[in-house]
Amino acid sequence: LQLVESGGGLVQAGGSLRLSCASSGFTFDDYAIRWFRLAPGKGREGVSCIGTSDGSTHYADSVKGRFTISSDSAKNTVYLQMNNLKPEDTAVYYCAARELCSTPWDTYWGQGTQVTVSS
Repeated sequence: LQLVESGGGLVQAGGSLRLSCASSGFTFDDYAIRWFRLAPGKGREGVSCIGTSDGSTHYADSVKGRFTISSDSAKNTVYLQMNNLKPEDTAVYYCAARELCSTPWDTYWGQGTQVTVSS
């Protein structure tokens, strides 16, 4: 049972990154996949979530209009396209699986990928 994030890096403000979350060991469509982030001195912040069975998407207000979540069931992978990045987006980004986007706990999660946005 595994979730592996990739695609993080260092980018200037206004730039873009695409994060990937590859899953294995469980039935992809049985779970919603979400991205959350953790920055130094800040609490965990839910960023986005997608119901992989119905394609419903949810976004935090802080990223709405800039980030897009999508899924590829054939590849068991969820993506987070991040555009117009801001320094306050700097954080370790994690993907996690939960029963529904509204379920208040995660069942599986990955090790995270660092995103650093310079001003």
